[in-house]
Amino acid sequence: MDSFVSKELLEMLGHLTQVEVDTLEFGVIKVDEAGIINLYNKYESELAKVPISFALGRNFFTQVAICTNNRIFYGRFLEGVKKRDLDVVFNYVFTYNMRPTNVLIHLYHEKLSLTNWVFVKSR
Repeated sequence: MDSFVSKELLEMLGHLTQVEVDTLEFGVIKVDEAGIINLYNKYESELAKVPISFALGRNFFTQVAICTNNRIFYGRFLEGVKKRDLDVVFNYVFTYNMRPTNVLIHLYHEKLSLTNWVFVKSR
């Protein structure tokens, strides 16, 4: 399955700022290996109805997007982080704190900056 995230953007991940990610037309969440959110953009905040100030510093999988705390989503993330090889795109339905919402997910590990990313595009 093809991603909605451009190769050019993937090459810039280690340097993206809050201002830059807030201009994007899809959700951008930067998380550490444990899933703690370090960057959370405006698109994702509006889609999930979760304020950026609430999301930052919290665990994406267990505190912010609880519906992702399963083998399909979180399991793929953990496996990819462990291998330091994460680049998977899949369909998903968000159900926590919102009506069921079909999305396309791209989980990505950027090897140069050793950062982990969750990209979300409404379908």
